[in-house]
Amino acid sequence: MNFVRTYSLVLILSGLCTFALAQTGHGDHPHPQGAEHPHPTEQAQTGEHPAEGAENAEHHEGACGHSLSIEPEFNAGDNAVHHISDANVIHIVGDMYVNLPVILKSAHGWKVGTTGMFHVHHHGNGEFANDGYVLVHGSVMRILDEKFQHGEFKVEDYTHQEIEEGGKAKTVYNAIIDGQCLRLESKTTYDGGILGGGVTGFSDFSITRNVFTMLLTFVILFFLFRSVATAATRTKGQAPKGLQNFIEPFYTFIRDEVAKPNIGPKYEKYMPYLLSAFFFILGLNLIGQIPFFPGGANVTGNISITIVLALITFLISTFSANKHFWEHTLWMPGVPAVLKIFILTPIEILGVFLKPFTLLLRLFANITAGHIVILSFVSLIFILGKAGESVGGSAAGAAASIPLTLFMMTLELLVAFLQAFIFTMLSATYIGTAIEEPHHDHH
Repeated sequence: MNFVRTYSLVLILSGLCTFALAQTGHGDHPHPQGAEHPHPTEQAQTGEHPAEGAENAEHHEGACGHSLSIEPEFNAGDNAVHHISDANVIHIVGDMYVNLPVILKSAHGWKVGTTGMFHVHHHGNGEFANDGYVLVHGSVMRILDEKFQHGEFKVEDYTHQEIEEGGKAKTVYNAIIDGQCLRLESKTTYDGGILGGGVTGFSDFSITRNVFTMLLTFVILFFLFRSVATAATRTKGQAPKGLQNFIEPFYTFIRDEVAKPNIGPKYEKYMPYLLSAFFFILGLNLIGQIPFFPGGANVTGNISITIVLALITFLISTFSANKHFWEHTLWMPGVPAVLKIFILTPIEILGVFLKPFTLLLRLFANITAGHIVILSFVSLIFILGKAGESVGGSAAGAAASIPLTLFMMTLELLVAFLQAFIFTMLSATYIGTAIEEPHHDHH
């Protein structure tokens, strides 16, 4: 009961705080005085006039691309990707959003505030540009035009279009302000383009939906284990009860079935990490199962998160490795030198880096796949109902979708525990392999 009260208190406090943030910046907002209006010659250079810009906002297609204010034809794939992606706001229902803190850095300096400054409305798009930053589909973007990077401007519409740049097809977004079509850029991602990013004009250090979920999970786990530790100290020598009785089997399972068999006598040194990884991944997976606030975030289905978790395992196992491990990895005894140089040693070195890669990929792929399958089942309602045009089709879609979704969510509940266990088990295996002592036969 103490845990239930604590958990409820955390949810209420977080809900009140975020709801208060959600109320900031709504209502009519006049165009700021002193904001620069484009000169007619500058408008001519864009090939549009204010009237033409307004016309583009009202039509599905135009010189500036497809308007985001027009409901597109339902696409199950795009819908799934949109819902599992990270965002700078949390969608509640309809046009109600929870505004999160934004921390942005560009050549003009730092910009700190909340997404309330964009006046979030339909589909997570912001009604205003603030110091060059806008909100498109819940994500912060930046206007490239220097004239619009200071002050506040009313955004008439957002558009997107497919272009070819550098020999590659890419989707770009634009904001229409004062009738001008202004190109937008996404935040910097230091991945060299592997994940579709690259270095742009600004970096985003904001508290996103995934970060908020991780912080919430941390708070819940902190109070959970603090309560269990207090109870264990108070009832030392007695049979565990309540929350302590619920948590201890997980602890003994990780200790007796994961750490001891795979790591050996030195297992206690690595128990804090194994327990932290297990409960952190499990907590994120379970909160991600909640289809409404504060859940719904696809944290462990975000490859950036799994990369960091796998990297921690890699660093621990690598820096804990003993002489015996490196000897058998780099220069195996009793094997001809030719085989070592050209075959075995390169394979072993490659294996050292492939282990964490498979670790991060397994967690990311399984959680993401589960979310996509559930969203695909829900999409049957819109596909069969032709996005609301056919009531009979929608009913048939619901009849098929509801049992399939419930089954998949039950399966996902099992996967939430299974993936946390697998990650912990493999981490223990890699650590145990690195610190294993040589075996000597005694005759």
